[in-house]
Amino acid sequence: MDLRDHIRGIPDFPKPGILFYDISTLLRHGPAWHAAMARMAALVRPHKPDVLAGIESRGFLVAALALELGLGFVMLRKPRKLPGPTIGLDYALEYGTDRIEMQADAVQPGQRVVLLDDLLATGGTMAAGIGLLRQAGAVVPAVAALIELTFLGGRGRLDVPCETLLRYDD
Repeated sequence: MDLRDHIRGIPDFPKPGILFYDISTLLRHGPAWHAAMARMAALVRPHKPDVLAGIESRGFLVAALALELGLGFVMLRKPRKLPGPTIGLDYALEYGTDRIEMQADAVQPGQRVVLLDDLLATGGTMAAGIGLLRQAGAVVPAVAALIELTFLGGRGRLDVPCETLLRYDD
């Protein structure tokens, strides 16, 4: 099955000049979504994670991979979205800064955590997620995404292996 057949490009979203790769069509096609998670499991399994983590919000959709691998799932969210004590990391954006947080007890020191998102673009948010997990004492052996926009060079900002199902060069 060619998963590209289940991802549509939406021009000029969210702003003119951007081609948005919409995974909602993949999500609503049961056999394609199952195939995507099975293929991602095959990419992630060799990294021997103890738990998976996902970046808000579409990275949470890939939590289905945790079920496929029989693992738990940790949420990395925007500030003030998680109950209880949290730890966070501020990171630079092209224009300004942002912050990502997780519950303080979400991972244990030494746990192997593979970080997930739906899309790897510039790599800034993924790099921040790696930093936050490491701040908590986790080992991050790899990251994984459904889609990589190779022309944005996000992989180059990461210091761990990056597994992706689909790569778009334009």
